[in-house]
Amino acid sequence: MPLERKTARPQANAIKGRGAASWVPGRYEKRQVEGEDDGWDTLYAEDDFTPDPRPETRVTEERARSIISRNQSPDIGFSQSVNPYRGCEHGCVYCFARPSHAYLDLSPGLDFETRLFAKTNAAELLRKELAKPGYVPHPIALGINTDGYQPIERERRITRECLEALAEARHPVSLITKSALIARDLDLLAPMARQGLVSVMLSVTTLDNKLSSQLEPRAAAPHTRIKTIAALHEAGVPVGVLVAPIIPMVTDRHLEHILEAAHAAGARAAGYVLLRLPHELKQVWREWLELHVPERAGHVMSLVQQMRGGKDYDSRFGTRMRGEGPFADLIAMRFAKARKRLGFPDLPPLRRDAFRAPKLDSPQGDLF
Repeated sequence: MPLERKTARPQANAIKGRGAASWVPGRYEKRQVEGEDDGWDTLYAEDDFTPDPRPETRVTEERARSIISRNQSPDIGFSQSVNPYRGCEHGCVYCFARPSHAYLDLSPGLDFETRLFAKTNAAELLRKELAKPGYVPHPIALGINTDGYQPIERERRITRECLEALAEARHPVSLITKSALIARDLDLLAPMARQGLVSVMLSVTTLDNKLSSQLEPRAAAPHTRIKTIAALHEAGVPVGVLVAPIIPMVTDRHLEHILEAAHAAGARAAGYVLLRLPHELKQVWREWLELHVPERAGHVMSLVQQMRGGKDYDSRFGTRMRGEGPFADLIAMRFAKARKRLGFPDLPPLRRDAFRAPKLDSPQGDLF
């Protein structure tokens, strides 16, 4: 039975260590609780409708039924992905994956970063998928919808288990993360890199520590991500930087500085993505603007809409990542000019010819 969840007060407050400030209702919720003041100023007297000032992270273990997700999107560079977790404790307020929590009858707001799900059988399922007769290897993007190296990975180690399965099968894999925890797995990544089986992109949004703590409160600090790029590069792992998302009048001024710092650290590829606001993310994002940069909120949204055909979001392939219009064109030109000046050579293609299907223990062996 769906949980009945209280809503936040009309004037939400920023919560330290969290990106969202309220439980924004999911688009599939059938029941919501709203507070109405009767005029006696008692509505919030006992904090019944105010988010906990220190909402705890809760992790639910689940047994997934399948693990490899496939897509045919023409504007992303992979056709297969594996996500060890649902929800992400990094709490990035702009995360395009937030609306996916609505499928669980949970809020894309605070629930997305506090109600997490760990797929405990992910590596087991992955080995079974790779062992299927006729399986054709294509690079797998590991931890894309939500970061595979978010804080709970330190103890759960599900991403590492999946990486071990891919390493054993000599299967190509790419990773995108905002976490320095990926350096823990250099003992796996470095040998895979020598075989041409892995590449990594570090996502960097800003070099401003204060702004980063507001936008992505539990992700690694910007300078730590730059150091992680250096550590991967020194270990021989092909690594690049993804400037994402670029937010007009909030982070766009950092574009060239991020590229320069990442290139100096050893990044050999660069990309960018403009802010995307699908479904409930529009409300989560507007709430953040009003709390943190109220004097610019209207201007930010005006520029966003100028890049999205007058709407908050345009989901069309070909434009959803880059936008359109004068401001989007300016960002594209700035990026291209900086990329050319710095001389990013691009990451090498991943090998597919080294794949060897896992050999699974047959239960029939116990009969003889």
